[in-house]
Amino acid sequence: MFQTGVLIVFYGLLAQTIAQFGGLPVPLDQALPLTVNPALPLSPTGLAGSLTNALGNGLLSGGLLGILENLPLLDILNPGGGTSGGLLGGLLGKVTSVIPGLNIFDIKVTDPQLLELGLVQSPDGHRLYVTIPLGINLQVNTPLVGASLLRLAVKLNITAEILAVRDKQERIHLVLGDCTHSPGSLHISLLDGLGPLPIQGLLDSLTGILNKVLPELVQGKVCPLVNEVLSGLDVTLVHDIANMLIHGLQFVIKV
Repeated sequence: MFQTGVLIVFYGLLAQTIAQFGGLPVPLDQALPLTVNPALPLSPTGLAGSLTNALGNGLLSGGLLGILENLPLLDILNPGGGTSGGLLGGLLGKVTSVIPGLNIFDIKVTDPQLLELGLVQSPDGHRLYVTIPLGINLQVNTPLVGASLLRLAVKLNITAEILAVRDKQERIHLVLGDCTHSPGSLHISLLDGLGPLPIQGLLDSLTGILNKVLPELVQGKVCPLVNEVLSGLDVTLVHDIANMLIHGLQFVIKV
């Protein structure tokens, strides 16, 4: 009977102790290990934004604006300069014949811009097409007036194809496929011109020249830079995107 009473008292005290201390936090040295979630990869839709941001920043840091500002337009339009003979020389002759005695001696590129990049994915999911919209102003000067004769706004898109390839070591890479100016994307508009002169005829002739030479000129300068930027992208970003392309998984949202 005594033993039974002792047991009743003992379990009563034990239950009271558990009730008193059950709500207290467990000491740190006795705590269960915390569950830490690993860093999650970018969501498929986040990959597209990360890619365009990386490409845009890479183009700017790689000197894109300086490349545009130093386009050798004067060398091409100068009839005495090598490659500008023949057809280009004839076109420039039309420009100078609009106003007797007028010789264009300087075409200066100003206000180069990289606008917002566009990104689309091919229907099969294995290719990306990046649209690189560029903007520049052209200031045409002449010794006849000693000042700016024309100011033109020029817009042009370069389209770069991006592919994923697997090398002999089974590593996947992003590579540049076709890179060219988008057909029909060149737009030239007059910002201002010297009123008394027959500006429209001069503008039409000069626009004809630029339509023939400017797209390929810009393409030849910009596409090598795109390839350089592509090869220097973050390894993790490249791996994630290349893996999606290899498997044909869509991750670019169609707007």
